[in-house]
Amino acid sequence: MSGDDDLSGWHLTESDPAVFTELLKTLGTPYIVDDLHSLDPDALSALQPIRALIFLFKCLPLATEELNGLAGEYDPDFTGFFAHQTVNNACATLAVINALGNIPSLQAHHRLTDLLNFTTGMDPQTCGMTIASADWLREAHNDLSPPSTISLDGLGIPKDTEDAYHFVVYLPVSGSVYELDGLKPYPVRHGTFEDLDDGWLRRAREVIENRITTYPPSAIEFSLLAVRDDPLPAMNKQLELLQESGSDAAAAEMLLKISDETSRREQWAFENSLRRHNHIGLAHATLLALEKASLLQPAIENARKVMRERAERRRQDGFTGMDED
Repeated sequence: MSGDDDLSGWHLTESDPAVFTELLKTLGTPYIVDDLHSLDPDALSALQPIRALIFLFKCLPLATEELNGLAGEYDPDFTGFFAHQTVNNACATLAVINALGNIPSLQAHHRLTDLLNFTTGMDPQTCGMTIASADWLREAHNDLSPPSTISLDGLGIPKDTEDAYHFVVYLPVSGSVYELDGLKPYPVRHGTFEDLDDGWLRRAREVIENRITTYPPSAIEFSLLAVRDDPLPAMNKQLELLQESGSDAAAAEMLLKISDETSRREQWAFENSLRRHNHIGLAHATLLALEKASLLQPAIENARKVMRERAERRRQDGFTGMDED
């Protein structure tokens, strides 16, 4: 679960492919993460092979899941890797680790493989505590999620209770689809699947779609990410084969795809560089400039107007609890 930064030292993480792909790169794995805007079979097949699905959602009362039959079945005899979340804000990285720990013949940096090997035989709670105490992993997690340098503590400003969001992972293990949620006592088994290329995805799609139905129809309080093989090595290999065979038209088409994928990685690198930068000084200078030009107060009033309009639209759509200020 993600909440305010605490003394654990783990900071909030964005649900963004660039952030997760950078983490996977730091961990030395041959995978990337892509956004999934649809659960249609065609959208999923375009990203194959998919190793796991990471689902971010706003936490609802547990009873809601139970009443709708969405909880699956706890599997206390799960033979794969499973770690509990023992500190706040670590759920994103824990979802990644829970996924990677169940990928057969995982290729990764020795620090990750050493950590996974060290936790062999541990119960989920002890395993989670071990992961949370890995300084190098916490540093990798925090690299793209710097803590806020602004504190309102001591100002007497009341703190509103914010919605809690959480990351879980869905993946195939031993012929069944499992949900690995670090806040639950055991892995959740969601049934078996046929041994087809997209068999587990079909079952996972049903589970996730059922879960989404517990939210209002226009809800946007969740996102879905796919952990997949990095396509660039295979694309470069295919380009070499096409060039050797003299298939110039197909080679040109493949070269264009490689260029598009490379450009996307460059964009991710740029976005991550912005995440690492402290923008407080820039924001402070901008506010001072607006004040000197007598533009700050009109900007504040306009922002309040926009927020009132947005809050009203949210209320009309059935959402509550949005602060207009």
